[in-house]
Amino acid sequence: MIEWKPLGTGARPVPQPVATPLVWAGAGVGALVLVAVVNTVVGPDRPELALSALSVLAALLGLCARFKAAPGTALLCWLFLNGFAIPPVGTLTWAGDRDTTWLACLLTAALIGTALARLVHARAAYRRLAPGRPRPGTGEGPFDP
Repeated sequence: MIEWKPLGTGARPVPQPVATPLVWAGAGVGALVLVAVVNTVVGPDRPELALSALSVLAALLGLCARFKAAPGTALLCWLFLNGFAIPPVGTLTWAGDRDTTWLACLLTAALIGTALARLVHARAAYRRLAPGRPRPGTGEGPFDP
């Protein structure tokens, strides 16, 4: 026997975040491409520009990631920033204050992106489940016929 169920009614689940290894793969490939573009367009003497671009990348990756992916995302972005956006290219160095600040900036960007996504998804889920709100298409709202 076929049982008919209406589609599109009831609570819709909150979207699941992307798997952490996929986010890290995106961070590695994205950081490589961004640093290569910055080095080609303005040269390797502008690490602040590369840091800004990588921070935006980390925040965008955070929008689809879990919180536990943020440290790895920040570390991968920092590795490409440190290794290829600062002369001598291809050499990893550690300059205490500078690199600590850069890692903190990248980690903060990834965490902000993830937190923003979680807030948006939670608010959307709350709006779908809030009692007393008329469902669209039921004729109960002010704009339904």
